[in-house]
Amino acid sequence: MSRFGALADGSLSIMGRTCPESSRESAFRGRRQSVPFPGDGNEREDAKNFIRYPVQPNPSASRDHDRDKYEIGTYGYGKNNVKLLYVKREDKYNHEIREYEVDIHLRLGSQKDYLEGDNRDIIATDSQKNTVYLLAKKYGVKSPEEFGILLCAHFLYTYKHVEEVHVNVEEYPWMRHQVNGVPHNHAFIFNPTTRRYCQVTQLRNDSPRIRGGLKDLRVLKTTQSSFTDFIQDEYRTLPDANDRIFSTVVTASWDFSTASGVNFDGVWTTVRDCILQNFAGPPTTGIYSPSVQNTLYLAEKCVLDKVNQIYSIEMRMPNKHYFDLDLSKFPKLVEGENKEVYLPVDKPSGIIYAQLNRKDITSKL
Repeated sequence: MSRFGALADGSLSIMGRTCPESSRESAFRGRRQSVPFPGDGNEREDAKNFIRYPVQPNPSASRDHDRDKYEIGTYGYGKNNVKLLYVKREDKYNHEIREYEVDIHLRLGSQKDYLEGDNRDIIATDSQKNTVYLLAKKYGVKSPEEFGILLCAHFLYTYKHVEEVHVNVEEYPWMRHQVNGVPHNHAFIFNPTTRRYCQVTQLRNDSPRIRGGLKDLRVLKTTQSSFTDFIQDEYRTLPDANDRIFSTVVTASWDFSTASGVNFDGVWTTVRDCILQNFAGPPTTGIYSPSVQNTLYLAEKCVLDKVNQIYSIEMRMPNKHYFDLDLSKFPKLVEGENKEVYLPVDKPSGIIYAQLNRKDITSKL
């Protein structure tokens, strides 16, 4: 089990919690294996030639008489916000780009750096930063998930005292510029419709745990949404809404049961399309939403129906309210019912979230 704790990998779940251990173990059951790394064979030789300098002991460590009263729980360290732009040059003018921001966290097998001030096992965070650039140069950059897997494998293979690696990769949303409908070969436009990210965590002698995600997908529709028949008691002031504006900012994350044969770019597109399909529906008629809860569930179910390699998905949909304005007090200035002017209110707001898991059918057989 991970010992990074909430300080490092709480983002593994958008709700601040991961999937139940039983679900995760079921998804990865029987997949323990040695750590692969596509290196050139020189890593061990480089490690032999590494010079270790004498360590200056920490005088206070020998006077730590109360150490037995305590124990370190979660711990780790790393480098955050390492920015990388990778340009794939097919020829002189035909290029592709991917821009990432990478966090790397390591957990070592020893705690002597904390307890004794002994730094001999520490891989400097500056070295971790340089590793991002060197692996990008050596192996290229594909999807965020594949780059995260590569980084995990590198640190576990190269440094035998590293017990666990956690990598977070966020992709910047560049898209090709188009001229009269024709994609430009090497010009791009920043298009922050939504942000893609992933987390990869790997323990030594175990398979990587891979989580994909998207955030900041802000959507709005002006009809085909209602919210009625909820509890009516002495606390309620909100009236039934038979036809309302529905707007939210979607955050979603999903867990893979395998990395074998997965088209990570295609999966991310499928998840985004499932969200938009169940929010918006057909272009002429739309799709009816009786609640945010139901729309969220249908989007998650759509993902699990279409992507077999995902065993769990969770989404968060906060309300972005657009309230009706009563303009009947101004009969001399405007006529008729107001159906055009609304008041945007984002605080306070409701928050709706849920996690949908595949059932472990084998346990019932």
